[in-house]
Amino acid sequence: MNHTPIPPLTVIPPGTGESVHIPGFGAAFKLGSAITHGAVSIVEHPFDVGMITPPHMHRWEDEYSIVLEGEIGFRSDAAETVLGPGGYIIKPRGEMHGMWNAGDVPGRIIEIIIPGGFEHYFRELGELMAQSATDRSAFTELADRYGLTYGHPDWLDDVVQRYGLVPPTH
Repeated sequence: MNHTPIPPLTVIPPGTGESVHIPGFGAAFKLGSAITHGAVSIVEHPFDVGMITPPHMHRWEDEYSIVLEGEIGFRSDAAETVLGPGGYIIKPRGEMHGMWNAGDVPGRIIEIIIPGGFEHYFRELGELMAQSATDRSAFTELADRYGLTYGHPDWLDDVVQRYGLVPPTH
């Protein structure tokens, strides 16, 4: 017997929903864990030209990405691919991964995060960046709280160089 609460009918029209600015990589919140009772969160991310996310690994979440616009590169451990609109990818927890704009126009993806709750990380990260926080310990504490580990995998410098990206700052 399934005892998971049923989420209410929820409509998020195009172009709506709260968003935060994270340089090069924003976050527009579409369906949060409060609505889905923690089952899932769905976030839309724009990718500026030349942008790469800092490589990271999730302890608790799997991410399912769908490319909406542009050409987005993905690297997870040893696997690398570039996907255009309509491409899907799973980034499993426990693998160091990064994403980047592999083209010369802005890109955009939908990120489905299971289980939900990680969307709050983006909100808190946006707040830290809006405060122009420079204390590394604040960023480290935030990542630790959300089970996120940043790293500098051996593939990072090669990807940055091949695609002409701005190196990540984490």
